[in-house]
Amino acid sequence: MILRHIKYFLAVAKHHSFTQAAASLYVSQPALSQQIKQLEETLGATLFDRSGRRVKLTDAGEVYARYARKALQDLEEGQRALHDVQNLSRGALRIAITPTFTTYLIGPLIKEFHACYPNVTLSVQEMSQEQMEKHLLDDAFDVGIAFAEVQSADIETQTLLVETLALVMNNHHPLAQHQAIDLPTLNAQSLVLLSHEFVTREQIERYCRQHDIQPQVLMEANSLSAVIEIVRHTQLSTLLPSNIVSNRDELVAIALAPTLLKRTAVLLQRKGAYQSAATAAFIGLAHKVCKPA
Repeated sequence: MILRHIKYFLAVAKHHSFTQAAASLYVSQPALSQQIKQLEETLGATLFDRSGRRVKLTDAGEVYARYARKALQDLEEGQRALHDVQNLSRGALRIAITPTFTTYLIGPLIKEFHACYPNVTLSVQEMSQEQMEKHLLDDAFDVGIAFAEVQSADIETQTLLVETLALVMNNHHPLAQHQAIDLPTLNAQSLVLLSHEFVTREQIERYCRQHDIQPQVLMEANSLSAVIEIVRHTQLSTLLPSNIVSNRDELVAIALAPTLLKRTAVLLQRKGAYQSAATAAFIGLAHKVCKPA
């Protein structure tokens, strides 16, 4: 049995169609059908139910598919390992990051990494933590940066930093000159927040429940840049990491007192995943960049 059989089998399982699978693989349908037939003969089992309009996996096919996907993933990891250059004169690294870290963390990290390893190709994608965990498990990324509230038992984490959320507003806001505000003052604010698809929103709502406060949420947005622009141009405030204002003179961050709103940022990887030299170097630099001064 060769790798081509596995790829063809998984393509048909994905598309539920020999025609569509053949098109996706740029092969003829008869050639694809012949390869699948050879695979079934080798295994001594029928893998697909061809009786309906859509091709479906049989019970035997479902079982085989689980192992075939894992085998293909391992083989692809092996291919990357063979081409991995330990001195990092070339290579590739795939990074996933949640949106709030994009505003202040990814820039210094990439600057440091690129200065050290200019020939390593980087792919950086922003996404929700739920999506990130799924993609890490599918081996679509090498490492992610998100929060400690990991859902999957197959994801391992390393603590990166503890960040503090603050009340962020423009410098014309009535509270802009305050160093800190108490919970009753926070409760009286009108806010614009990230929408519920963001982990940040759940962390804020949990904090409010714990302290029995209900600030008025007048607006929400599914984009961090949109929230920041709304804060810049209105008297609404928001709750975001205090580091976000570091390079924005028009914004100020007011600490919450006496109880800070903190959360832990972590590096995420799939348990047991092959760790390339580029991944190891990036993790080392991430700890260095995020180390408290």
